Amino acid sequence: MYIPGSSKEQRTFEQFIPSAFKGRFYVLLKPVHGFQSKPVNWSVSIPKRILDIAAAVLVLSIFAVPMLIIAVLIRLTTNGPAIFVQTRVGLRGRLFAMYKFRSMTAGTDRSSGGPTLTMDGDARITPLGRWLRKFKLDELPQFYNVLRGEMSLVGPRPKLHQYAEPQSLEYRPGITGAATVVFRFEEEILKQAQPLDLDAFYARRIKPLKERIDGRYMRHATLWSDLGLILTTFRLVFAPGRIPASFRNIERIPEAVSTKKTDTDGLHFAAYQTVFEKADCELAVADSPEISSS
Repeated sequence: MYIPGSSKEQRTFEQFIPSAFKGRFYVLLKPVHGFQSKPVNWSVSIPKRILDIAAAVLVLSIFAVPMLIIAVLIRLTTNGPAIFVQTRVGLRGRLFAMYKFRSMTAGTDRSSGGPTLTMDGDARITPLGRWLRKFKLDELPQFYNVLRGEMSLVGPRPKLHQYAEPQSLEYRPGITGAATVVFRFEEEILKQAQPLDLDAFYARRIKPLKERIDGRYMRHATLWSDLGLILTTFRLVFAPGRIPASFRNIERIPEAVSTKKTDTDGLHFAAYQTVFEKADCELAVADSPEISSS
């Protein structure tokens, strides 16, 4: 799928006006008293919000009965509630309750002292939960978050407060997004890391890349790129894929990054970002034909 932002898509509104129209009404295109119109980013536009509402109503209506069946199955096969609720950071830093079908054993999430991140083969995932996560059915309750205006169809994934970055707070969190597609095997990647180093590995290598990929996409997103990303997400649920090349052997992490001593967190962030962000991001996107230019 093509990420917008090429020179063809940087043309101004004036270039789309027929020459005959320009000659007669060119005054309409001129700035008035220093005012210059600025195109609205699709990612924060009203039409996108309308699309979100329409899609949320449609999905919740169509899947109401299947969602009820899933909830009953969760209650019958495990102890605990059917819906998992967790506080996430949304647009402009606002906290909201994100809803998912519970796919793990009750009482083993972060709020109960469990690990923050989930690896492939995590023992906390229930048999039914593994099936729900495979087909992304555990995300269905998030369409209620979309309806409430807390989330969008496409955007950066909603973050826990310790992983939130200012760049991602400019947009509503999404059910899917560019980084979600590129890192669709994130749990398999995390499985390669040592359990004690899991949070540090995520913060050093994965989180900065996801922020950069999502930020680049959201700044140039269009209606058609969002629709293409949604269709790609559906396709990838059933299609096999591969881990981005730069994450297939994490043992090759440069020692300079893991051992670099700095006086401030800002310098440390700049150090690992310089090493990883450009190379890994380019490799991850290039290795994902669903996101790279076609």
